[in-house]
Amino acid sequence: MTLTTSRLLAASVLVLSLAAAPAAFAEMPMKDPMVGGAAMYPTKNIVENAVNSKDHTTLVAAVKAAGLVETLSGPGPFTVFAPTNEAFGKLPPGTVDTLVKPENKATLTKILTYHVVPGRLSAADLMKTAKMGMGKNTITTVEGEPLTVSVKSGKVSLTDSKGGKSMVTIANVYQSNGVIHVVDTVLMP
Repeated sequence: MTLTTSRLLAASVLVLSLAAAPAAFAEMPMKDPMVGGAAMYPTKNIVENAVNSKDHTTLVAAVKAAGLVETLSGPGPFTVFAPTNEAFGKLPPGTVDTLVKPENKATLTKILTYHVVPGRLSAADLMKTAKMGMGKNTITTVEGEPLTVSVKSGKVSLTDSKGGKSMVTIANVYQSNGVIHVVDTVLMP
């Protein structure tokens, strides 16, 4: 092999390696992504990270009111679709205040567990699920009812049992016991 042939071969290998790199890096979690102004550490669990996000104070309060802190701090793994404070703000006035009352714990728990899926599903996993169903498919939540997963403009979209739609705005926030996908609308069973 001549020096020129060996250089061409090495350059070809490098080009092929770089061409495959975006696909390989797409699934790698970012180092400590920021959510709500706080770093999300992959060594911490879902609750430990969520309490630091200024965008998820309503969700954290709801999780506490529903008695789900221990569960979501457990080994999982869980995939959590985490509505922001702004998402909760889209609900009719007074809804959140009513839901966090002790007498509404069962309803609140039903709504929150509708945002949780067993396992660690990345955005790519969710997109594959949608693709297997010819563009949309369902996943079963911990609550027991289905969520419809589809892809819109390269982002994961969720449709709840009532026809409400929510977009994943921040995907693949890996935790020690699962993954969080931040969503812009509260899902309703």
